[in-house]
Amino acid sequence: MRTTRHDLSLSTRTAIADLLAAPLAAAIDLGLGAKQAHWNVRGRQFAALHALFDQVAATAHAWADELAERIVALGAIADGTLATVAGRSPLPAYPTAATSGDDHLAALADRLASLGSVLRAGIDIATQLGDAVTADLCTALAAAADKQLWMVEAHLS
Repeated sequence: MRTTRHDLSLSTRTAIADLLAAPLAAAIDLGLGAKQAHWNVRGRQFAALHALFDQVAATAHAWADELAERIVALGAIADGTLATVAGRSPLPAYPTAATSGDDHLAALADRLASLGSVLRAGIDIATQLGDAVTADLCTALAAAADKQLWMVEAHLS
């Protein structure tokens, strides 16, 4: 941890940075999975799903940026390297053989639900640690993940 004038204690800043490592990895992983879907989707709904998956990817990458910037603001290092993301992401592995729209929709819905769950757990932990800013960030991102989940699930039959 680097020295900062932040008023949270070193132990709290360290705990929060550790807390945010999993959702950061998950957001990056989600974005990559959405790109996998975007590139490989096939079928009658191709145009709509191709656009939806690209939008999910862009949104996930924006969430990753917000999480990483919070980590850095607390004096820690935001690690979004491939090896770290692969080791820290709580999301299940993306089914790389998927090609149908429904297969990609189900895979992304599962991942969005998992990310939402991780973020909701972060709300409680950040609150217990006395970091309302991180709790608010997790709340906002969990709400956004829920909205993206709704948009993805709306395409499932």
